[in-house]
Amino acid sequence: MAKIIITKVRSDIKRPETQKRTLRALGLRKIGQTVEHEDTPNILGMVKKVSHLVSVETK
Repeated sequence: MAKIIITKVRSDIKRPETQKRTLRALGLRKIGQTVEHEDTPNILGMVKKVSHLVSVETK
């Protein structure tokens, strides 16, 4: 499968709890932190929910 690289670019302060939990589930805690995940429908759905807080690149 293809890989995607997700980087947290904005803070989750004053965001709904569900968005905070989604970021944690993706493995993102600090601004500037980068994680690599498989390009699966589950991960893409999570990224779509917090797309305004992260930046995504394909590998």
